[in-house]
Amino acid sequence: MSDDRKLQAVPSDSEDPGAPETREPAGTGEETVPEAEAKSRRRGIYLLPNLITTGALFAGFFAIVAGMNGDFVASALAILVAGLLDTADGRVARWTRTESQFGAEYDSLSDMVAFGVAPALVAFSWGLGSLGQAGWVATFIYMACAALRLARFNTKGDNKTFTGLASPAAAAIIACMVWAWTDFGLGVPSTAATVSMGFVVVAIALLMVSNFIYFSPKVLELKGRVPFITLVAVVLIFAVLALDPPRVLLLIALIYAASGPIQHVWRRARKRRRRAAR
Repeated sequence: MSDDRKLQAVPSDSEDPGAPETREPAGTGEETVPEAEAKSRRRGIYLLPNLITTGALFAGFFAIVAGMNGDFVASALAILVAGLLDTADGRVARWTRTESQFGAEYDSLSDMVAFGVAPALVAFSWGLGSLGQAGWVATFIYMACAALRLARFNTKGDNKTFTGLASPAAAAIIACMVWAWTDFGLGVPSTAATVSMGFVVVAIALLMVSNFIYFSPKVLELKGRVPFITLVAVVLIFAVLALDPPRVLLLIALIYAASGPIQHVWRRARKRRRRAAR
């Protein structure tokens, strides 16, 4: 039996026998207008959030190309722009009620390019390539951990907190380190600098797949009213960023990355004190 026929109105014994029967046309195989519109919506995709996601994907691809050409400032800025767009597409989808499974999968693939592949290749092009096998192994570890982090996020669905360092924050650390080095005009990285970068890349890769709990910006509500002092604080933050963007952003990203292990140690110490007090 077809779905159209299942939806036909069948009068029951309790209905008024004198009332006119309202039946759907049977056996025609034609869809009603509401059904056709519903199927059309199911076949289509929402443009606005997916357009923003495409912008983040393009920024990640541009970062790869710029890094391969030695333009590390442009590649770092592209990764940071991808992070902003990645934050925007989710909020736009929630505000406009255009969330979809397609959008979630597309966003995850875009994140893999912008925050997994792009930072790894930018770091490799910047200096890790000079370390030979150790350099590409370090960047592969980062890329693989970014993929694992995104897969865990898709299956677990973190909302109020993140389990493990978020991939955009990890990518921002690498981007800001490369940007700060280039902004200082230090030229070709020394062996000590590349080795240090290799350790940093592996460390933040492990933080992405760790069980440390991180603050999620999703809990920030931007539509409600806030105290006037909040706007003043935002102005001051922008003023500080304007003084030295690469180093200020790097400091913020490092503090955020360290907040997970610090909170973990603090919680364990507090539990020990409670047990000792008993």
